[in-house]
Amino acid sequence: MDIDLIVGLGNPGPEYEKTRHNIGFWCIDELARQHHVCFKTEKKFFGLLCQISVNGHIIWLLKPATFMNRSGQSVLALSNFYKIPLERILVIHDELDLPVGEVRLKKGGGDGGHNGLRNITAVFSSKEFLRIRMGIGHPGRKEQVTNYVLGRPNVQEREIFDKAIHNACDILPLLLKDGLQKAMNQLHTPK
Repeated sequence: MDIDLIVGLGNPGPEYEKTRHNIGFWCIDELARQHHVCFKTEKKFFGLLCQISVNGHIIWLLKPATFMNRSGQSVLALSNFYKIPLERILVIHDELDLPVGEVRLKKGGGDGGHNGLRNITAVFSSKEFLRIRMGIGHPGRKEQVTNYVLGRPNVQEREIFDKAIHNACDILPLLLKDGLQKAMNQLHTPK
């Protein structure tokens, strides 16, 4: 399977840096760290950008510097410039509907109320892109969601998130080599 762009979703700025909503950024940061590369601000792409090589395949890593509800602006700008089709884009995002630390890989689907996914779907007029869904759990009541996703995890949660981030990063070579189904099977099988 070919992936040319991996997008981590989050909000820019130090006040959001350690919030649950930024777990997509945390994943992208870990991929960059593992590959010894640093992000550079790219104004024409409205984000922070770097490249990694996985199994000899060059992949862009993007952290949109727009806020979550305008993530698609950054993704579309980069996609248009480098002629990257939507089916070669992988988006990593927080997922309220999964328990803390659960990681799921899928193609397409709804936005589940996630403003970043909603905006990407709107600008591309399609929801047929790959996603890594990083479970952050649900606070229990709808009116608590905003404060929850923009809140910081406790120490125990953060340890679980760190393990989940490693699981998400570790699946990438298999996804590229053997495709979506094999990667899903490995990732979704309880260990």
